[in-house]
Formats: sequence, C-alpha cells, structure tokens
Amino acid sequence: MPAASDELPSSLVGLSSEAAQHLHLAGVNYTLDKVAEAHLAAALRLAPEHLAVQVGYYRYLFYKGRLTDALQQLGVCRANAAQQSGLPQDWRTARQDDADFGNFDSIWARFYLFALKAQGYIEMRLGRQEEGRSAILKVLELDPSDKVGAKILLDVLDRQGHDDYE
Repeated sequence: MPAASDELPSSLVGLSSEAAQHLHLAGVNYTLDKVAEAHLAAALRLAPEHLAVQVGYYRYLFYKGRLTDALQQLGVCRANAAQQSGLPQDWRTARQDDADFGNFDSIWARFYLFALKAQGYIEMRLGRQEEGRSAILKVLELDPSDKVGAKILLDVLDRQGHDDYE
C-alpha cells in the first residue's frame, strides 16, 4: 500500500504519469510563458479529455489575465462536464431536475455549476454584464441554496453604479 504522500490527488486519477508531469512542469515554470505553455500543450495532446488538464489550462489562462482565452477554455471544461453527467451542452437549457445539483457527491454536476459561475465572473470582468448576469442567474436557478456561492456575484452586479452610501 502506498504511503499517504505517494497517493495521487483524486483530480489526477486516470491521468498518465507523463501528462501529470507536464502539468507539474507547467506550474513550476508558470512565469516562463513559452515553457509553461509548451508543457500545457503536451499535457493536452496526451490527455485532451482529462478534466485536470482542461482545468489546468483554464487556470493558467485565467491567472495570466487572458480572459477571452480562459472563457473559451472554460467552455471546453463545461462541455466535458455536460457530457460526463448527461447535462445539456447549452447551459441555457439546463433545468434544476436535470441533476442533483445540491448533492456535492455529484462531481460533474457540481463542476458544471462552478464552471458556469466562473463564466459569469469572467463575462463581468470583460464588461459583458448582461451575459454575466444570465450565467449567474442560471447557477442560482440550478442551485437555489447557493452552495457554490454565486449570489455574491449577483450582488456585485446589482451594486454597480451605486454609491456605497446610498
């Protein structure tokens, strides 16, 4: 039995050691754009459908401030979650009874919500408030108990243009 420190994080289960190594090297070389991107590209070639690779690439783009690219990659992540869970590819058509969104044991449904919340946030950052609002409202429709914390983004949208003293 492997020692606890030798166990793979659950997000890397099913990922080849070579692809995992490329993800690791992309992180280590985060400040060297060309090197990090080469490792991310290699990981994507080796495991294009693996969520850890898709999310790793998304996070790299997001934290580099490449929001338009991050939004596109987030769409890839959400499409993967939709395919894995049987949820609609078009998030606008998703309904609360399509999955048990309130059950955090349902990793794909939960990820679908988090991806949609992230989409709303990025849309807001890109100045597309109505698109952001639509995504956030859909998250709240699917997750009325707000386990993923989307309401705070809606509150930010609602406060825009209002003085704190009003």
